[in-house]
Amino acid sequence: MPSAPAAPSSRAPVEQRAQQPVGDGRLPQPLAGGDPADGVVSLALFTFGENVAKDRGRGWLRTLRATPFPTAAYLGGTSLTAAVHALLIVAGTGLLAALAGGVRLDVGRWAAFAGIMTAGVLVFSTLGFAIAYLARPRAATVMANLLFLPLAFASGFFFPLSELPAVIGDVAPYLPTFHFGQLAYRAVMPASDVAVFTGAATQPVALHVVWVVGSAVLLGAVALLAARREVVTRRG
Repeated sequence: MPSAPAAPSSRAPVEQRAQQPVGDGRLPQPLAGGDPADGVVSLALFTFGENVAKDRGRGWLRTLRATPFPTAAYLGGTSLTAAVHALLIVAGTGLLAALAGGVRLDVGRWAAFAGIMTAGVLVFSTLGFAIAYLARPRAATVMANLLFLPLAFASGFFFPLSELPAVIGDVAPYLPTFHFGQLAYRAVMPASDVAVFTGAATQPVALHVVWVVGSAVLLGAVALLAARREVVTRRG
């Protein structure tokens, strides 16, 4: 009598894990992995960090404060543009997964995934604003890269944590990007499949939400203090 197939190991090579069954079908690496979350975090850091820092360096933000045009409108337009780009990332990834990988998800899962990606841009915009106001305008791009690449790598966006050194797996649960990635995975996969693909133990969704939102509030406070400090310094 043939034996039952062995359960997929969380230590399986990435290529093998990318072909393992997930949920009702086979979810390819571009959607099951960290590609969309990676793109959204990068979008937030460089849209709000690099671009706002350039406007700050040109004196545009200082000029804006002297006009009737509200600064909130400028920030709102920047946020709206980034949110639209996040939806384009979801659409492109979803199209690739459906056509090339045969992925079939119901409308509710697609909507949840799109909502998490869009919210992610706004959440991580606080880190972008902190970079824009704490770094020198010409150094903002370097600062964004120095933060983004380690965050993405240590959060398992590029490789499952089970394939990385143990110390990275120990650090990952303290990173907001890791928890954001877990929320994205949970939107398209059952919790058991998330554990297989990421190599990280399953945790409650509420814990991930608290980490992401709490980090956004803290980083937002840092960005606000830095912006106010600049206004006071220039007035002085």
